[in-house]
Amino acid sequence: MSTYRVTARRSGDWWALEVPDLPGVHSQTKRLDRAASEAREAISLMLDVEADSIEVEVETQLPPEAREVLQAVARAHKAAEAAALQEREAMVRAASVLTQNLSQRDAGEVMGVSFQRISQLLKSNVSRPSVSRGKQKDRKEDQTRDRRAAKRHVG
Repeated sequence: MSTYRVTARRSGDWWALEVPDLPGVHSQTKRLDRAASEAREAISLMLDVEADSIEVEVETQLPPEAREVLQAVARAHKAAEAAALQEREAMVRAASVLTQNLSQRDAGEVMGVSFQRISQLLKSNVSRPSVSRGKQKDRKEDQTRDRRAAKRHVG
């Protein structure tokens, strides 16, 4: 199976597609999510082979301003992940410290979370990444709830 690099750049309302390794192979598409299939079709016509036998890697060429904002988004996402981990570690530490002298119910009351959440925090291992998407969703919900609770009880 051959793999071809395809470049996609905006041209008016369309995405212009080029295959640098195959001069003369061009195509276009209205939607970027269709670029790979359109390019595969153009390559298969040029080489007279089945489209299924072709792999493509689409490289999107964006203006500098667009690349900059996407890099800013990536940096913000990375910072948010780091902050979420710090928050989770702080919640685990708080639950651990508080339950040395308080019941889980009282620790939950002080932290603004349920005693069940305190139990979860005490059992968790913050260095272990979640395995499933469902667990990631649960973790995000837990973090949101923990953040709200901490705001109510700090200060």
